Amino acid sequence: MKSGSMKMIEAQGNLCRDGLGTCEGCDQKCKTKHGPSSESSCDRSVGVALCTCFYQCTPPTPPSAPTRPTCNSGTTLCTEQCSDSCCDTNCAQSHDGGDGICNSIGNPRLCLCEYPC
Repeated sequence: MKSGSMKMIEAQGNLCRDGLGTCEGCDQKCKTKHGPSSESSCDRSVGVALCTCFYQCTPPTPPSAPTRPTCNSGTTLCTEQCSDSCCDTNCAQSHDGGDGICNSIGNPRLCLCEYPC
């Protein structure tokens, strides 16, 4: 007698599972949804044959590097001759890694510079 074929899958890294409903077309549903390396299994122990797909989870994203605090200054004016691109250039020259933009709120318009402290 042949016993039920339940595939055993060894966990390597992060193994995830996804319930895909009934076992009809189980392997195809699994591979379509989670790729060719995924493995399907039909569980008949609950009366209705249910399809479960096991697949490699994407590794968790590493924590981002701590961001350095930013400083701001707004000491120069924006004019028709020196607007956004000029403000940005002046900011980059004055502060390493600086970005500048003209503040459009109010008059006179200030060149706002943000840079790593």
